[in-house]
Amino acid sequence: MTQRYYIETDGRIFLVSRDGRLDLPIKSEIPFEFEIVAPLAPCSEVVFCVPNLTAHPSHWMSKDVVPVDPNVTPCVREAVHATMPRVVTEGVVVQNDSVLLLKGSRGLTKDLWTLPGGFIRFGEGPVDGLLREIREELRVDAEIEDLLAVHSKLGDHTLLHWTEFFYRVTLLGEVSPDPDEIAEARFFELDKGARLLADPLMREVIESLSAGRLRLE
Repeated sequence: MTQRYYIETDGRIFLVSRDGRLDLPIKSEIPFEFEIVAPLAPCSEVVFCVPNLTAHPSHWMSKDVVPVDPNVTPCVREAVHATMPRVVTEGVVVQNDSVLLLKGSRGLTKDLWTLPGGFIRFGEGPVDGLLREIREELRVDAEIEDLLAVHSKLGDHTLLHWTEFFYRVTLLGEVSPDPDEIAEARFFELDKGARLLADPLMREVIESLSAGRLRLE
């Protein structure tokens, strides 16, 4: 497939007219310098790029207009969707130098050890989202103590941009995992828990706790 270039700045996208529709450009159609950031995950070979411009490109299409514009190609729509950050909120429950891990029964965490938490909903903040996820997954209420870390990554397999909020959490009762979401909930010593976690950002946070670089006070 021909490589395409998704070029965005300040929420504006550089597009070209091709066969009567607006599409992502190929390299020969780009009249300015640009820097490649990372590959995206749309319908064909596409890389995310940042342009080197001397002025704001107010004549470029706003990415917010793409979903309702009938003249853009499916590839443009998929590229815009791929650039939207996925925001996740995670709970760190530590008791007696052990951390609570969950093994998912479906979805992205099926058969993998993870922390309590998940995607925040539209209109939700990371704190409210985490409290909701804990109620749904573990059927118990919780208190958020403090923010431990915020990390971002580009997924190795999904090619999506993930931002994760990590909060210290105190549970207000005994856990009763919902089997539709959670296959198992167990406490592990911090070192072992870090090794079991599939997500590298989660692993980094628990390793930092184990090494004393982050403190639970």
